[in-house]
Amino acid sequence: MINLNFLVTLFATFALWGSSKLASAQHIGIIPQPQSVTLEKDSLVFKGSLNIAGAENVSVTTLQYLRTNLLNRFQFYTRHHNTESSVIVFKQINRGKDKTNDEYYELTVDQKGITVYAASEKGYFNAVSSLLQLFHFYHSKAGIKVPYMTIKDSPAYAWRGFMLDESRHFFGKEKVKQLLDWMAYYKLNKFHWHLTDEPAWRMEIKQYPFLTLVGGVGNYLNPLAPAKYYTQAEIAEIVAYAGARQIEVIPEIDMPGHATAANRAYPQFSGGGTKDHPDFTFHPGKEGTYTYLANILKEVHILFPSHMIHLGGDEVAFGSKAWDQDEDVQRLKQKFGYSTNKEVEAYFMRRMADSLYHLGAKLLVWDEMAEVGLPKDKTIQYWWRHDKVSQLELCLKNGYATVLCPRLPFYFDFVQDESHRFGRKWNKDFNGLERVYNYDPEIYKAKELYEGQILGMQANLWTERIHNEQRFDFMVFPRIAALAEVAWTKKDRKDYENFKTVLKKHIQLYQSDGIYYYDPFKNTNSEPKVQVSKQQYIDNPE
Repeated sequence: MINLNFLVTLFATFALWGSSKLASAQHIGIIPQPQSVTLEKDSLVFKGSLNIAGAENVSVTTLQYLRTNLLNRFQFYTRHHNTESSVIVFKQINRGKDKTNDEYYELTVDQKGITVYAASEKGYFNAVSSLLQLFHFYHSKAGIKVPYMTIKDSPAYAWRGFMLDESRHFFGKEKVKQLLDWMAYYKLNKFHWHLTDEPAWRMEIKQYPFLTLVGGVGNYLNPLAPAKYYTQAEIAEIVAYAGARQIEVIPEIDMPGHATAANRAYPQFSGGGTKDHPDFTFHPGKEGTYTYLANILKEVHILFPSHMIHLGGDEVAFGSKAWDQDEDVQRLKQKFGYSTNKEVEAYFMRRMADSLYHLGAKLLVWDEMAEVGLPKDKTIQYWWRHDKVSQLELCLKNGYATVLCPRLPFYFDFVQDESHRFGRKWNKDFNGLERVYNYDPEIYKAKELYEGQILGMQANLWTERIHNEQRFDFMVFPRIAALAEVAWTKKDRKDYENFKTVLKKHIQLYQSDGIYYYDPFKNTNSEPKVQVSKQQYIDNPE
């Protein structure tokens, strides 16, 4: 005979299990989606003004960021107050075994108000970003009505980056600040700033003023465009602005290739190049080159407190054939028994790496440097060649911490719709929103030598075809939101349909911020045209 009590107990057990599974799978109006969300039926309504009480370890900077955004976005006036009468309360959380990540935060909404828990400034700031998104998602003409909920959240990857190339086209500090604002909103935390390359040198170096006065002239489409660059005061301003948003700024000083602009300014350090890439390399056979570049790095290091500098190291073969006819390079080869330019390239990079290590900075390089023999504890590799998975495997096999930024899907100069004309494709492949969102970094986890060897990922915006702010916006938004969710949200919490629902609300924010975004739902903004004057980019867009 069947025991009725047993069946009732069994049914109740399955019901509880099912409801807990449902709760763990709940999604809310935040990008990137938090790791754990529990929703309840009731809601909290916000109007007018808010009192805020801060924990001892939350900075004035983070509180001010929250207060400014509440005022600018929602016309909410805020003031500091005691905990008992405050609507938003910050509290310090004890670090437990599951809360060791310094970006971890908890956020609760209940009948008392909103409570933010964190153990570090990064955690508090992440909670603020989530809170601002909640307010926007649940905002209506009647006010803001946020459901009761509990969020427990931390990132899947510590490195969540965006790279901007300003050598090819210069955008200026206000556009960079706008980008940093959106990075902070989406919890992206590494801004990789590509400031030197063939077209122009964009950063003031006081010991070598011609780098900007001469090297700052021109852009990708117009070699005679007036000099544009960032003064050291402007760089300090942008670095501080990013720091207030928990974003580290990482400069790139490309070498030994992509050095054309610098060599226009100081030709005595040029290693030559080719017809298509003139003066492409720094000279690896002159001692003066290493002193010159080391002096530059000293100034750069002072300007950027991240203690990380990217030295490029990519595509040197575009110009290193000139070394075959250079007597100083040939003497260098004889001295060390080198037979190839690749060996000379490695020698150059090891010497410049030593200069960087001596400053106490970490070296970042593109994946061509995986076999150069750089110290694995002081070097980070960037895997960008999606068609060369073997190069990623080499980076990991050699023990390097590695950032994923493969062309497919993370080069944002690639078009995002098959109908778009003014951007790159890889054969017929392009980087649409869904492709970015569905990228799965976990397929490479099995190749790691140690846990966390893959630091995270970033998108790269190369600007050959991005010559104005319209093109900039159109190529970045909304793909930057998809990037954020790939880098932050664990695979089992991702849901593309939910992401699109939330994104529709974010498009309203793009509109209010004056951003000329691509709309994947209505395609309301037409693709901005490109003023192309370089024939090879018409004939060979790949």
